[in-house]
Amino acid sequence: MWIVPESAIPGLVDEQSAFDAIEATFAAMSRGDAYNFPVVREALGEGRQYGFKSGLDRVGALLGVKAGGYFPGNAERGIPNHQSTVYLFDPDSGKPTAMVGGNLLTALRTAAASAISIKHLARADSEVLGMVGAGHQSAFQMRAAVRARGFKKVIGWNYHPEMLSRLADTAAELGLPFEAVSLEQLGAEADVIITITSSFDAIVQDAHIRPGTHLACMGTDTKGKQEVEAAILARASVFTDEVAQSVSIGEAQHAVAAGLLSEGAITEIGAVINGAHAGRAGAEEITVFDGTGVGLQDLAVASRAVELAVERGLAQQIAF
Repeated sequence: MWIVPESAIPGLVDEQSAFDAIEATFAAMSRGDAYNFPVVREALGEGRQYGFKSGLDRVGALLGVKAGGYFPGNAERGIPNHQSTVYLFDPDSGKPTAMVGGNLLTALRTAAASAISIKHLARADSEVLGMVGAGHQSAFQMRAAVRARGFKKVIGWNYHPEMLSRLADTAAELGLPFEAVSLEQLGAEADVIITITSSFDAIVQDAHIRPGTHLACMGTDTKGKQEVEAAILARASVFTDEVAQSVSIGEAQHAVAAGLLSEGAITEIGAVINGAHAGRAGAEEITVFDGTGVGLQDLAVASRAVELAVERGLAQQIAF
């Protein structure tokens, strides 16, 4: 069994590797070659969330589970609020093959998913990137988004304005101007909006969104969470990583519960990647990507990390 510690991940999996792995995973899901198992999510109190995401990729010979969650008190401990570990198994025998640090991989795979949605769904002439949320993952989201489209400006909003320096610093690294704006201004100016928060109340309102906008909603992954008003999904073309998660723990849960959106109206983005769905229908169309985060994403990036770690002598092998 291989052990790849969290400390080894930064030198192994980069943004492009994560993007390629996740895009291939979404395509495999659409073909029926890979599927996710039901998610287990538990509230531990005081804002803490813990759960398990798992799946099987028959063609890629991947079987495994990510265990982890959100622990808001970690910031005071000097460690990320999101904590996770990925476990891989031999799909033929069930023997454990690897244990991989999942914190950075989670940020990379989440950012890759929104960037994939931008590549396949955002208008080609998109120039202004809007960011809602300035937590740990926001910097990863911005970097991946800028790789997917040649944005010329970044604008952002956060419930705690003092945290917007993270967005400003990241934009500066990318050579882009940044401006802190109101939600109304963000909706009026942004061609693409990424929401990456842990909110349980809709932040972005329907009145904020103009025609042609692409929204990547990346923070809602638990029952009850919500980042955007359900009415936005009612007038948008809605895409997701997996429909079952979208309607149960994703952003679409609220629109479906309110009768504003049917499960059958949601398209998995793998169909767009494979060419089975055209994606955006026109310049005025609003598109939404409901990124719930599926277990197969974690298995894909963890498997790549193991391959590279073994090649470079950075993995520890133990008898288990």
